[in-house]
Amino acid sequence: MPQPAGRARRVLHTAPPIVAATDVRGSTVLKRGGVFLLTDQLGDVVPDERGLGMYVGDTRMLSRLTLLVGGERPSVLRPDGDGAGHGPIVMTNPELPQGQRPAASTGEPLAASSLGIVRERHLDRGLHERLAISNYADHPATLTVDLVLDADMADIFEVRGFVRPRRGDRGPTHVRGDTAAFEYRALDGRQLRTRVVAPGAQIRPAPRGIGGVRARWRPRIAPGARADLEWSVLPELPVAVAALETVAGICRATEIRSDSPALDRIVARGIADLDLLLTPGPGAGQRFIAAGIPWFTALFGRDAILASFGALIVDPGLAIDTLRVLASLQATTDDPTVDAEPGKIPHEVRNGEMARTGEVPFGRYYGSADATPLWLILLGETFDWTGDLDLVEGLWPNALAALDWVERHGDLDGDGFIEYRRRAPGGLIQHGWKDAPDAIRDRHGRVAEGPIALAEVQGYAYDARVRMARLARALGDAALARRLEKDAGRLRDRFEAAFWVPDRMTYALALDGLKRPMDAIGSNQGHALWSGIVSGGHAAAVAANLTGSDLDSGWGLRTFAAGQRGYSPLGYHTGSVWPHDTAVAVAGLRRAGFDAQASQLAGELLGAAQTFPDGRLPELFCGFGRNEVGPPVPYPTACAPQAWAAAAPLMILRALLGMRPRAAEHRLDLERPRLPAGLATLTLSGLRIGDARVDLRCHRLGGSTRVEVSSVTGDLRVAVLA
Repeated sequence: MPQPAGRARRVLHTAPPIVAATDVRGSTVLKRGGVFLLTDQLGDVVPDERGLGMYVGDTRMLSRLTLLVGGERPSVLRPDGDGAGHGPIVMTNPELPQGQRPAASTGEPLAASSLGIVRERHLDRGLHERLAISNYADHPATLTVDLVLDADMADIFEVRGFVRPRRGDRGPTHVRGDTAAFEYRALDGRQLRTRVVAPGAQIRPAPRGIGGVRARWRPRIAPGARADLEWSVLPELPVAVAALETVAGICRATEIRSDSPALDRIVARGIADLDLLLTPGPGAGQRFIAAGIPWFTALFGRDAILASFGALIVDPGLAIDTLRVLASLQATTDDPTVDAEPGKIPHEVRNGEMARTGEVPFGRYYGSADATPLWLILLGETFDWTGDLDLVEGLWPNALAALDWVERHGDLDGDGFIEYRRRAPGGLIQHGWKDAPDAIRDRHGRVAEGPIALAEVQGYAYDARVRMARLARALGDAALARRLEKDAGRLRDRFEAAFWVPDRMTYALALDGLKRPMDAIGSNQGHALWSGIVSGGHAAAVAANLTGSDLDSGWGLRTFAAGQRGYSPLGYHTGSVWPHDTAVAVAGLRRAGFDAQASQLAGELLGAAQTFPDGRLPELFCGFGRNEVGPPVPYPTACAPQAWAAAAPLMILRALLGMRPRAAEHRLDLERPRLPAGLATLTLSGLRIGDARVDLRCHRLGGSTRVEVSSVTGDLRVAVLA
């Protein structure tokens, strides 16, 4: 569904439009460092609206890669070995026409399934492929094997449909023997090049109307013999060479095992996806968790923060890297062109041509009201898990600057709440995680006009003050700690007075520019519950809302309650289900003592994960009710893998086990531990709390969960609290 050019910056950056056959289901992803390849099940890159191609950062360096055997695309027998692009693709041939036949034969077609075709791929500063064709016929076969390639050097925003008034210059395609090179000079003068090396092939321009080049081999394969063909596609960039490098992967010190193969597969898939999304840069020696493939393979502040928060149970190093990378990009000046103010943590960092030339403001963009308090929350939580006071001291100037933004720059009118409004031309209208333009509404369906104060952002600001107070005490600043604790209490009181909607027994999604409550019912209250800002007197009503049939789809939490004006199960933020949103609500329900409701939502989301290929939770899925259409309905343009969806199962396990680490005190508390539904045992081996390691074994006994400490290395006390 094409978008009007005038709306492209706003709409395409937030919710990709739903277009028939544009989902990444049936696609496979390979990624190494800053290079990723998205192909169809045959391993091909074909022109369609899924964004298939090989990318370096935000630039598509390969836009076509089509394999033809005997003039036909092979038939897939198995897409790949593990569903993640790591195993070989196994194919065979359809019936091939005359000309692809036994030598000196009568001209009969080559029968279907006469050939075994195995395609192996790997990334290493580019794409390297090997094709093995085995002849299982009882006569020799002479084949024509073609590879059609092209490179459009499109910016990721172009791929998504952004209409540009002009773009850079595509140079001539250079062909010499078995080598070809595509060239492009960007509008900022940067020269890009993609080189193709196909040993043994003849490379010629592709047929008219296709574009690019065609590499052709003519192997003659005896009965029972095999022909091996190879080729490489190598992107060449004059700068940002770090994008072609690899980064250290996740340190899997914690091993998680259960008596449920399905849960083990979901957890392993999530950890593997976080590993896959690790990306070098933006500075030398840095790494970050990219938000999601294909549309958001970049650094996004809130996404990286929430993903590394969930992954603390596996590798605290991810959180440490996230904190440092985002601190290095913290705003120091007021710059309306990118929605920046001093102390603000970035929303996203892009490196494509359109970002570099200012066609979009997202090169280093700060349009996020929540990334800054979430950064402070992550700093406090990371200290709880690591006890690393040196880390806190090193980042303390950044923390104070972030706190100053929360208290001053983020509060646009001095009422004690964080508000936002768009200042950057072409920037985002909404600065919360629900950043679709129509996401924030009142009960009548009216869309909020800014400045907007989101409910969950006030909760994050509350939690940030509480955690900063604890860190201030650890650093010996008792006066700051006392002031922050008082400020947190006052914010909680103001929040109750302004956001509670008595006749709906819910918290408003937000306050609009006139301080009117946007009193539609949505999942934002789950985040508020997680933060601790919700009063004890209203927590039960919030729990009832979160698990009622209007918000609870039966597979997880809808972003927007069914039955309201503006609701759609296909709505990007107005009725769909986001796994991380459900995981946050599970953690909030557990924090508030609603264990049964937390287990219900957790079980639903883990059940949903089992219905997706390889247990991989996508960025979001449609909000149709479990009783309406059965299994979850994929959202066509969802990213998969996606960072905070990958971390959602880890966050759920942390919440259900009630983990409260205090590494500086050599302590781990497990508050009311509860195994997910359907599990009898869960084992965590090598769990790191500070410098100590602990092995835990959890058993379900009737309606309770018992935790045994199998072994402890180092100084650590483990307490199970009823």
